[in-house]
Amino acid sequence: MSRLIVQYYRCPDRYATIVPQREFLQQLRRGPFRPYFEFFSPGDDETSASNDAGAGQFMKTAEETIQGLRYEGYVTDRDNNILQSRIATVYYLFRPLLPRAIRQYLQRAYLSGWNRLTIPQWPVDTTVDDLLADLLLGIIRSGLAPKRIPFIWFWPDGASSCAIMTHDVETQLGLRHCSALMDVDAAFGMPAAYQIVPEDRYHVPSGVIHEIKRRGFEVNVQDLNHDGLLFRNECEFRRRADRINAYGKQFGARGFRAGALYRKAKWLGALRFDYDMSIPNVAHLDPQRGGCCTVMPYFIDDILELPVTTAQDYSLFYILNRYSLDLWKQQIDLIRQKHGLISFIVHPDYLTNTRANAVYYELLSYLSELRTHKQVWLTRPGELNDWWRQRAQLQIVEDGTHCRIEGPGNERARIAYAEEHNGQLVFVIGNQEQCPDNSTFVSLSVS
Repeated sequence: MSRLIVQYYRCPDRYATIVPQREFLQQLRRGPFRPYFEFFSPGDDETSASNDAGAGQFMKTAEETIQGLRYEGYVTDRDNNILQSRIATVYYLFRPLLPRAIRQYLQRAYLSGWNRLTIPQWPVDTTVDDLLADLLLGIIRSGLAPKRIPFIWFWPDGASSCAIMTHDVETQLGLRHCSALMDVDAAFGMPAAYQIVPEDRYHVPSGVIHEIKRRGFEVNVQDLNHDGLLFRNECEFRRRADRINAYGKQFGARGFRAGALYRKAKWLGALRFDYDMSIPNVAHLDPQRGGCCTVMPYFIDDILELPVTTAQDYSLFYILNRYSLDLWKQQIDLIRQKHGLISFIVHPDYLTNTRANAVYYELLSYLSELRTHKQVWLTRPGELNDWWRQRAQLQIVEDGTHCRIEGPGNERARIAYAEEHNGQLVFVIGNQEQCPDNSTFVSLSVS
């Protein structure tokens, strides 16, 4: 289990051998994670950590729970019968002909009851991050580890958290609007990525791809033709994956996103991309239910998953009928408390009216303030991918009372320390080779 703690925090490998005390694990088993443990290990009970063997089994259960949440293993085929539904096939066949008002009516009917769903937790679910933090706290309390455990801070240059902006281009209208949207993003200094549907939806001139890149933005592949059938069956997915990979090479794209966020994590290995952006944190307002319950990037084999951690603009404007920043601000605040990834999907197709545009301008202004005053790292998905992969290769070397980070890119990395303060796990961050006693307090990690 501690393997996942080391991977998540990038702390020295020696902490991978430490298991929290049995009493701590028993309390954890009875706490808010209990429903998750019971789902992924139904035969387990709260006495399973009553001895050393039970403690080891508990840690295995915790690992299965974390990976199960990341892969959405708690979601059944019955929950997501839309992937096989004939109604969905008919809907996507006639979708281009349906007026937006009709589409919204059908979507609201399908999503009715979304606010009664309990797993994941709306509006942001951090179960994976909280469980890993509690387990690290248990290691600190074990008496076998120092009171301050060094690890490599999540973001470069000591940034407090990270934010990325992505634009999924759905229609010809959206493609025409990309140039104006790039003007807006550039005016606020907002890095962004544009996800292009390569077939059927619209013609993609090579000049459009070149222009997006020339202006400093990224181009990624969105689905194949956005017909809702990409994940209908594995054979068809793999057939389409070959064409998607070819478009990725043609566009010079390093990232992928599935149309409508349809997904099956275990199939992503057929894609030849560095990163994927198809798994939501909480999918209550998406056609496929579920959510990965984390606000941090994570690897699915060789692909880095950059989860979608905020509500899509379409959901905000047309499902919830809200034209304000309130929900986005609430989600941003919750993610920042965990120092996580704040990721947005904003479509150029839906920024063609005054109210939607006003909300987007307000969002960019707010993100700019966070960059200036709260040290939030605003970056492109490709740069985030580069950093997270680089961080995964860095190592902390402990030398008495000092630590240092070794490996390519260590000049941007910062050492942080996890410690207990008033019963909570807190993070302290400093510079490389800085004595732990001279570091700077950052913030609470988990309550």
